[in-house]
Amino acid sequence: MVWSERVVVRDGVRLVCRDWGGRGQPVVLLHGLAGHAGEWEAVASRLGGRYRVVAVDQRGHGASERYPRDVSRAAHVADVVSVVEQLGLCRPVLVGQSLGGHTAMLTAAFRPALVRGLVLVEAGPGGPAPGVPVDIGGWLDGWPAPFPSLEAAAVFFGGGAVGAGWAAGLEERDGGWWPRFDRDVMVRSIAEAAGRSYLPEWKRVVCPTLLVLGQSSFVSAREAGDMLWQGPIAVAMSVPGTGHDLHLERPDLLHAALEHFLDGLARES
Repeated sequence: MVWSERVVVRDGVRLVCRDWGGRGQPVVLLHGLAGHAGEWEAVASRLGGRYRVVAVDQRGHGASERYPRDVSRAAHVADVVSVVEQLGLCRPVLVGQSLGGHTAMLTAAFRPALVRGLVLVEAGPGGPAPGVPVDIGGWLDGWPAPFPSLEAAAVFFGGGAVGAGWAAGLEERDGGWWPRFDRDVMVRSIAEAAGRSYLPEWKRVVCPTLLVLGQSSFVSAREAGDMLWQGPIAVAMSVPGTGHDLHLERPDLLHAALEHFLDGLARES
């Protein structure tokens, strides 16, 4: 399916969305740190038509504002609320991967009347991880940008669907392919989330929730257990043979899980 570009402006920050249209249940897709809305292409094209599907380039990423001063968790949540309100998305299901899932979780926690359902893909409340910002900075410093071609970038990012998905987030300029974000903005964006556990916020979520983890998950077994025991009623599943980028590795299985979850919400309405 073909998507159209939609622009939302909040407090002077420009947010660019990909809108696949559709007349059914609204679904908002949120990518992870250093990602981009195009990562959801395979999933969104399967959902589009039956559902109203919108993927967001979050602040600091992709075609959205590259150098936002405020990269707090609260700012990201307020962005989601603005996208929902300005695009007229009535009680959407929020689907987020990694840091995007964290944003989706916080939105559901603080704006429960706004959210119909929540899907966390390789995401959870986390815990204190003070070394993560430094690790992220080192990881980004290791990118050999500019890449000479998208093919070379895809190989660097691991090849296959995952490599192609990451490479698709690059932009061509000055004879090479560069990230569409600022390295320091990414480090600042992760710092607050890495500062503590957000389990208290998770306990505030009341909407139906689906937790989707990779077989080699970034979410520990303990964290997943805490989510199931201490949070809202949730369904959890693990996708065999996948890791943190399972939405790129097996979009077919993620789509099937989303369809089942969304059908369940429709039956409850």
